[in-house]
Formats: sequence, structure tokens, C-alpha cells
Amino acid sequence: MWRNEHWRSVIIIIFFGSGEGPEETETKDISIGILTSNKKSSKFLLEGDIQVPRTRNAMRCWYNSCRWLKGQDGKVTIAYKVISTALREIESKTCIRFVPRQYEYDYISVENKAGCYSNLGKQGGRQELSLQRNGCIYKGIIQHEFLHTLGFKHEQTRSDRDRYVRINWANMDRSMVYNFYRSYTDNLNTPYDYNSIMHYGRTIGQRQGPSNWDIQRINLLYNC
Repeated sequence: MWRNEHWRSVIIIIFFGSGEGPEETETKDISIGILTSNKKSSKFLLEGDIQVPRTRNAMRCWYNSCRWLKGQDGKVTIAYKVISTALREIESKTCIRFVPRQYEYDYISVENKAGCYSNLGKQGGRQELSLQRNGCIYKGIIQHEFLHTLGFKHEQTRSDRDRYVRINWANMDRSMVYNFYRSYTDNLNTPYDYNSIMHYGRTIGQRQGPSNWDIQRINLLYNC
């Protein structure tokens, strides 16, 4: 996970037309769903679903540089308009709050574009998060992308991952190798989590919601 400038006031706008919520029945692996939906995306996506800004180094999100700010009431407020079911679960266990955007300069714009992807941490100004209606409107995928926006990378890229998983480099498309490099992450003194919603893999991770360690890391990062 990357530490970044405080997302303690985070604002979201969502462009979807109708207010349909996430589908309740999720039968496919999160990683497969995301990668399948992103096949036609024209964006350069690191690790399959992390949008890399064209004008700045995506690796800048480090320590306090990309966190959303916390208000005086101790809540981390992030504006939004829809996708409430998935976000309410995060709110219920953390100090993160997703609220409709009014006039705030920094906000998340959730849009029905080609694929499921988001930026890593707070970037400043309008920040795009794509949830394609056909393929991305599942609770687990929504929560996965929003955790990227809060500053969390994929579990299998954390700095100590080689002690817990083995990457089969020989089975990999050479053009995709960069997606599996380790990152220099601050793991907040928490163990490797095979059940993390941020873990890719057919048999690792899960799609039911953030794990206990996912929630604890949010609370640690944002001092909840």
C-alpha cells in the first residue's frame, strides 16, 4: 500500500444515468472480471487496473503524499453520487465518508467508461474512476477500485510478497512482466493477506468485500 497526501475530505461525482446499485450475485473472480472488462480500454493501466497519469510519475504516491484529508470531526470525507451499497460497507468499518460533490476542487469522478480502473491515491482535482456498466458493477470490483483510490496497491505486489507467493515468470507474456514487479510499499506492520480484496488470482483473494486486514489497514493509514 502506498501512503499519500491525506484523503480526509474526498468528494465523488458519478455519471451513470439510472441509479442502479451493484449486482448482488458475484460469480466470477475479481481479477478475471476486471481484466476482461479492460481488454478494450485505450488507457495505459499498470497491473491491469491502475491508471497512470500522463503528466506525472505514478510512483510519487508515497507516505503522506496522496492520502485524502481528514476533517476536524475525524472523518475522511469523499464525495460521490451513486454506487452506495459497496461504499457504505467501507464507511461502516472505517472513518472514510463518501459524500456528493458540491464545489470541492479535489473529487473522484466515477464514470461508465471502457473498463474498471482508477488512480492510485489522491491525485488532485478531478480524478477519474471507471466502472463500466457491463462488467464492473459488482460490489467486490467497486470496492477494489475505491481501495486503489484510497492509496492501496495489489496485495501480490507488496514489498515482501516473495516470502508468500511464487510468480511463474516463465508462463507470462513478456510484454506483461512489468505488471508483476514488487513495489516498495509500507505494509503498516500487517501480515500478508491471502484473503485481501486487493489480491489477484483464481484461487487467492475473495470477492465478498474487504477482509479484516483490508479494513485494519485503512484505519491505520487514515488514523481512524
